[in-house]
Amino acid sequence: MKSRHVLVGVLLAVAVAVAQTPQQQSGPSSFTVSGELSTPLKLSTDDMAKMPREKASVPDQDGTNIEYEGVPLREIMKRAGAPLGNQLRGKALASYILVKAHDGYQVVFTLGELDSEFANEKILVADKRDGKPLFGYQGPFRLVVVNDHAGARSVRMLESIEFVRLQK
Repeated sequence: MKSRHVLVGVLLAVAVAVAQTPQQQSGPSSFTVSGELSTPLKLSTDDMAKMPREKASVPDQDGTNIEYEGVPLREIMKRAGAPLGNQLRGKALASYILVKAHDGYQVVFTLGELDSEFANEKILVADKRDGKPLFGYQGPFRLVVVNDHAGARSVRMLESIEFVRLQK
């Protein structure tokens, strides 16, 4: 009888622990690229796999390096029709990209940060971490900004990218 009470107690403790464990949420299985663009996009993991890919190594908090793999943000914006290269002049330089996460987090980039003739920042829309698909709260898509020191613009659970032209 005593072992039955112990077993019931253990099962109850496990059930309570599981119920209290926060569930890892994941972002949407695709993301959109919208705004004042000639070719708005909706990209899935399969779409991303067909695009030019790069890898980037980013230091983790524990001092080890994490290797992310994905598509350069400039490549995605180019396919959507954003003014890059020779088109990135004059008023086009007053445009920006608003990136939104599934949890409401938002960050901004200028087009000049993406263009190889300007800052040429390495910014990836990653779908892999250390060779494996992004998991739970990491993905399925994550913006990785290699040269940002704090990683504050590395958006997890990427949901949308919006191109905005400033009007004056």
